[in-house]
Amino acid sequence: MASDHQRWKTLRQLDSWLDTPMMVLSAIWVVIVLVELTTGGSTLLTTLGTVIWIIFLVEFALRFVLAPKKIPFLKTNWLTAIALLAPALRLFAIFRFLRAASALRGFRLVRIVGTANRSMNALRRTLERRKFGYVAVLTLLVVGLGAAGMLSFEPASQVQGGFTSYGDALWWTAMLLTSIGSQYWPVTAEGRVLTVLLSLYGFATFGYITATFASYFVGRDAEKKDGPVAGAGELQQLTKEVRALRAEIERSRPAPPGS
Repeated sequence: MASDHQRWKTLRQLDSWLDTPMMVLSAIWVVIVLVELTTGGSTLLTTLGTVIWIIFLVEFALRFVLAPKKIPFLKTNWLTAIALLAPALRLFAIFRFLRAASALRGFRLVRIVGTANRSMNALRRTLERRKFGYVAVLTLLVVGLGAAGMLSFEPASQVQGGFTSYGDALWWTAMLLTSIGSQYWPVTAEGRVLTVLLSLYGFATFGYITATFASYFVGRDAEKKDGPVAGAGELQQLTKEVRALRAEIERSRPAPPGS
C-alpha cells in the first residue's frame, strides 16, 4: 500500500512537471498533422514529428512504469497507446504489406483520432474551469482535424466528387457538425468512419453550445429592467417585499389570550 501510494504521488508529480511542455508539444503536433494531411508535409516536418512522437512515447512509457496497476492504466489510455504504436509499425521494413494504400489511410485515421484525443486531454487540463471555452476550442480543433482528414481520404483527384481544397473540406465538416449536411457523402471506408465520429461529436456538443448561447442571451435580457425575463435585481427586490409583507402580517396578528 505504501509503495502504491508513493507511485501515485510520483505519477502526479510527473504529470505536474510535464503538463506545460507536453501541452506545447501537443499544439505543435496538431500543426504538423494538419500540414502533412493537407499538403503532404516535408522532410523537416517529418523529422520534427518523429522527434515529438519519440518524446510522447517516452512520456507514456514513464507513466506506464510508474502506474501501480498496469491493466487499468492501459484500459484508460488504450487510444493513446494505439496512436503511439501505429507510427512504429511503419518504421519496420518487415511490415511491407502495411504500406498498401488502404493501410496507409488506416494509419492516418488512427493518427487523426489519436491527435484529437491527446489534444482533448491537454485542453481539459488547461481549461478545466472554463467548460464552454474548452468545448469551443475543442470543436475548432475537431473541425480542423476532421477537414484535413476528409481532404486526405476523399481528394477530388482520387474520388469522384471529392474535395478540391482544404477550404472545401472545412466547409463540409462544419456543415456536418451543425447537422446541416451537404450533397456529398464519403466513399472510402476511412472517410466514412471519420464522418461517423464527426457526426457523433456534433450530436454530443451542438446541443450544449446552443444551450450556452441561449442562456447567455436570456441572461442579457434579464439584466434589462424592461426585458421580457425577470433579472436578478428584480427577484431580489421581490424577495425583500415578500419578507416585509410577512413581517407586517406577523405584527398585525392579535396576541394570543393570556399572553
